[in-house]
Amino acid sequence: MPYRSTEVLSSGSADIAPVATIALAHDQRHLRRKLLHLENDDVVMLDLKEPAMLADGDLLVLEGGGHIRITAIEEPLYEILPRGPLHLIELAWHLGNRHLPAEIREDRIFILRDLVIRAMLEGLGATVSEVNTPFQPMRGAYHGTGGHSHGHHHHG
Repeated sequence: MPYRSTEVLSSGSADIAPVATIALAHDQRHLRRKLLHLENDDVVMLDLKEPAMLADGDLLVLEGGGHIRITAIEEPLYEILPRGPLHLIELAWHLGNRHLPAEIREDRIFILRDLVIRAMLEGLGATVSEVNTPFQPMRGAYHGTGGHSHGHHHHG
């Protein structure tokens, strides 16, 4: 049975029992209009007004009733541990300067695995470990709610 969704509820709606779940990687959760395939071979036509970055636990509201929960799959990441708060800021700056998707927490950073970046981070004094965990990178300044693309403006 095909489903259609034009609305997303944030992950704070944990008391709603979904009719199904769909597991997606971080780069599959930035969507506006897409046909999503569920594990039971049903499909959902997601048709949002604006692009959205779906988070683990978000709910797609189905027309006609019901919800489908988004789950973030585990991905191969680096967990980066700084020496302290100022070092975390320094490490985040270096990653941002390279436009790398990063999940920044109060005491650590998660990024996709990259041997060159790992060597840079260890050279900067970070402790880097391989982990497999869901990934929710921060939204970039050019990925706001206005549907802006990531681009640079050139003035003449």
